[in-house]
Amino acid sequence: MAENKSFTIVEYFGGDDGYRCGYCKNEKGNFSHGMWSHTMTVQDYQDLIDRGWRRSGKYVYKPIMNKTCCPQYTIRCHALKFQPSKSHKKSLKKMNKFISNGELPTGQDDAEPMDSVCEEARPQEPSKACHAEVKCADITDIQKEISECPTVTEVQKDAVDAAPSGQETTKNDLMSAPDGRTATSTKAGAVMGADPSRPPCRKAKELRKERRLQKEQMRQNTDGVSSIVSSTPPTPTHASQTKTLEDFIDESLPDKSSHCLEFRRFLCDSPLEAEYSPDGPEVGYGSFHQQYWLDGRLVAVGVIDILPTCVSSVYLYYHPDSASLSLGSYSALREIAFTRQLQKQSPKLSYYYLGFYIHSCPKMRYKGQYRPADLLCPETYAWVAIERCILQLENSRYARFNQDPDAGDARALKDVGRAMVLYRRAVMPYAAYTRKRKGSSDETEVQEFAGLLGQHCAERILLYRA
Repeated sequence: MAENKSFTIVEYFGGDDGYRCGYCKNEKGNFSHGMWSHTMTVQDYQDLIDRGWRRSGKYVYKPIMNKTCCPQYTIRCHALKFQPSKSHKKSLKKMNKFISNGELPTGQDDAEPMDSVCEEARPQEPSKACHAEVKCADITDIQKEISECPTVTEVQKDAVDAAPSGQETTKNDLMSAPDGRTATSTKAGAVMGADPSRPPCRKAKELRKERRLQKEQMRQNTDGVSSIVSSTPPTPTHASQTKTLEDFIDESLPDKSSHCLEFRRFLCDSPLEAEYSPDGPEVGYGSFHQQYWLDGRLVAVGVIDILPTCVSSVYLYYHPDSASLSLGSYSALREIAFTRQLQKQSPKLSYYYLGFYIHSCPKMRYKGQYRPADLLCPETYAWVAIERCILQLENSRYARFNQDPDAGDARALKDVGRAMVLYRRAVMPYAAYTRKRKGSSDETEVQEFAGLLGQHCAERILLYRA
């Protein structure tokens, strides 16, 4: 990652109150720690989700695993090793049949739940914080406030505006597909790549190869990537070779297909700051909309975060009229293929995060079908193959997956005094903050907050103090 002077600035809410569970409908059984993120770097969010945190808009939360009614385990898929299962192939073929000859299936895919299962109660944007104070702190002012602190640095004046304002897609227009997170409407920017123009269909192998190369170059050279599911033939696959995910997605379609599916990418509003790095993906890091247009009509919008080592699926909207096309499964497969594409540009970016896996909720077990996959141990934050985890979850809702009894949190906070605080526009360690505010009584809260973040994050993420 490129060096920058940005900070993550958050307000912590704690986790004492129980909320209604969107999975089992328990009125007070959902417990989680929460914080409001005014701005966040992609590296900090990558580290947070690797400790069980997850964002819903600008609200970032971490389930209290041994207390909540439906424990939610962070799940990731090894995108490079992924091979579609029979049900995944069925979803891809279903879409191709519809595009090819207009054949619309009836009913719903059993492997894809269609009801929204998000957190139904959570704190809203805090009103106590002055946004100008949180986002603006000049380096000279900071030095005047806390000259004795050697770690004082500049707070970025304004969070990066990820995209210009544009037409807003509302929740009323598109239905939310359940991936365990709140589906909140966000603004789509005007950063759209040009649709690739297709030459007339020809039989010559050389021309087909040239056309595929042109499409690939267009994807790589545009900031907003746009692709069309068309009749472009895939690279020939020998009968002895297993067809890849890309083979199924690029399956040959007739010249005169009944429908046309377009796939477009936009920047979107998010607490994550857009970042670019020489060794990163060409589109950069941050939050994006991926829009699915069917015959010129918007049928689904997926929101993803592109982070240093993964593509993280946030949520999906889809039009209820298109529910029979299994757009939830189809979009996940497209996102895995997109992760593989980004990995060619950034070797570290090789995982696809599906949010939370909830074994106690049968409708949410479908995420375990995207294998090979790992679940995050809630105590040691080590990744464990899902096959081993499921054996434990069959016997208990909450489980420690790491089998080493001596293993602990390798990034546990050792000194709360080193946790970073933003106080009166000055950045300082908590130890300096307590000297400035003699008699401060919030040490227990800061200790809990910093412990949830771990040593590395606690030394970078700024806890806002009024």
